[in-house]
Amino acid sequence: MRKTWLLWALLCLSPVVVWGSSYPMVLQSDAGQFISDALVSEITSALVEQHGEAVRARAERSVPQAAALWRAEDGTAEEFAEFCKKQFVGDEADRRILFDRLMTNFEIISGNMLRIKKDLMRPLHLDMGPILPVDLMFGSYEPGAHVRDDFFKNKIAFMVILNFPFYSLEEKIQYGSEWSRLEWAYARVGDYYTSRLPGHLTQEISSARTAAGNYIAQYNIYMGRLITSGRRGRTLFPEELRLISHWGLRDELKSNYAEKGGVDKQRMIYAVMKRIIDQSIPSEVINDRTYQWNPFDNILLSDGKQVPFTSEPDTRYEYLLNNFRANVQADPYFPAHPTFIQRQFEAGMEMTQEEVRDLFTGFISSPQVKEVAALISERLGRKLEPFDIWYNGFRAVGSLSEEELDMIIRERYPTAEAFQNDLAPILMRLGFPEERALFFAEHILVEGSRGAGHAYGSLTRTDPVLLRSRIGADGMDYKGYNIAMHEFGHNVEQVITLHDVDFYSLNRVPNTAFTEALAFMFQKRDLEVLGLAEEDPLSEHMSTLANFWSCYEIMGVSLVDMGVWEWMYENPDATPAQLKEAVIKIAKEIWNQYYAPVFGTRDEPILAIYSHMISNPLYLSNYPLGRVIDFQIEQHISGKDFATEVQRMFELGRLIPQEWMRQATGSEVSVQPMLDATNEALKVVRK
Repeated sequence: MRKTWLLWALLCLSPVVVWGSSYPMVLQSDAGQFISDALVSEITSALVEQHGEAVRARAERSVPQAAALWRAEDGTAEEFAEFCKKQFVGDEADRRILFDRLMTNFEIISGNMLRIKKDLMRPLHLDMGPILPVDLMFGSYEPGAHVRDDFFKNKIAFMVILNFPFYSLEEKIQYGSEWSRLEWAYARVGDYYTSRLPGHLTQEISSARTAAGNYIAQYNIYMGRLITSGRRGRTLFPEELRLISHWGLRDELKSNYAEKGGVDKQRMIYAVMKRIIDQSIPSEVINDRTYQWNPFDNILLSDGKQVPFTSEPDTRYEYLLNNFRANVQADPYFPAHPTFIQRQFEAGMEMTQEEVRDLFTGFISSPQVKEVAALISERLGRKLEPFDIWYNGFRAVGSLSEEELDMIIRERYPTAEAFQNDLAPILMRLGFPEERALFFAEHILVEGSRGAGHAYGSLTRTDPVLLRSRIGADGMDYKGYNIAMHEFGHNVEQVITLHDVDFYSLNRVPNTAFTEALAFMFQKRDLEVLGLAEEDPLSEHMSTLANFWSCYEIMGVSLVDMGVWEWMYENPDATPAQLKEAVIKIAKEIWNQYYAPVFGTRDEPILAIYSHMISNPLYLSNYPLGRVIDFQIEQHISGKDFATEVQRMFELGRLIPQEWMRQATGSEVSVQPMLDATNEALKVVRK
């Protein structure tokens, strides 16, 4: 799931970045230019005269950037000139001392602000009883919302800009391969203050996401209360099975490929999903087990008799709209990237939307799709149905059934503490030395999650990162364990990039797709670390096919996510009902273009089910991109020591994506290695 600590970091001390396209980059102020170009030139000349020719390039870059964000309330033009002359550090040794002090202070402030946020979110994230209105109020509060405002008012932001100017994405691409680690660290400090987004807008964005996240976290369906159609409707699921949408529903659907007659359960789950998407689902069955429900015919029963119900009133789309409306208010403060879409891709992901879209459409249009689909149909012994986008029969689970795995996992991990105690042993089984394994375990705290599970990072080395997974009263089941291993991968990345990266400004990863890549690497080794994986000469090829099919599914979902945001920008005054119709229309269009030719059915809405669309705007592209990166990394480390390579790669920290990949694997991000491997896998598996 999305790592909310990264959102906080981007909104506060490491604000959302504005990329430019020319050298030197001049930031644009939302309030207009208060300092004249003539004065900027005069100040620059004075700094060169004072400190020498060696500072010219930096002064010519930093003074215009500071001037672009200086407002009348910050002081007069003369005061700006005096500030620049006083705060510009010309000596490189002194500049390094300033950098070290800034890093110490930023870690103190950002780390402790995030610690407050994490603690306030506990009643929402953990099952601590009913969520009270006051919990939502505190959970929506953003402690660091006004830090940016404060640092412009007290001039810290301007001092940072003067000494660590901003470089555009194009410039990082052009010069980054020649930069030293320290130069990269300085450049990342230059990303901190590129816009003056007001604190109240930061708070509104945080509140909208918190509310949407809480809505999703409590969206559970009691599966034992679902019944089939007909006069003698029957139940298919255990009485106490409660699944969160969409993760729990999807994972249950995937688990039934290994069960005889599981297709009936899968069809029922898909019927539920469609009711959630079009909001015809009875409000009475959401997180409530009072009634029986036939999702095929949408009939609600009480004591065997049909009763009236109220459909969910487009609540799902109201939360999506709230996220849009909160984020669109920030647009005027980012003139270089005046939409949330651009900020998410070009600023946050540091890849353009066109680059990502082309990557995805090229993949899901590849001839390998129909070949893999035909193989799946052969293995199932039937025509593909829409929910088969989640086919997981390529994944080697050995001879153990889901129920047997549940029993093993529950016995091993009856509590969060039991999983906590096994963190270091798991890492040692993956090849990490005991000392390192213990270090990771000491900096990761396991807790039971109210939702499906997530990893919550840290911004100070004195605060542990959090691993949260849903743990039932009778212990963790296999689904929970599989999710926990995914989150564990995130945690390992979070610890490495915070504790082992050489400069604090380089902590974290290029974008969240890279942390997803490591999470996938851990998740796929879930049975291996339990000693339950069985030797299979086809395992590598099966893994390739599984990864391919997963990318095919999630890339389409990501395209829907992009299309929905583009539609909202074109229709900013839409109602939730109008947005619902648009989302369904876009999902069907993507399905008809890329999936209907493979599945043989048209107008399926299934690509619109993902909860991320509601609670984590435009995050979904990180999953398929993460799988592409995961595949390239796995190919690179084949035959090498897993733990050593993971440590080496993630110590690179937050370079731009393509530079990170070049240094980590020797090649840029590409889908071609997976397509080539899929061709080979198809040949071998079909023999």
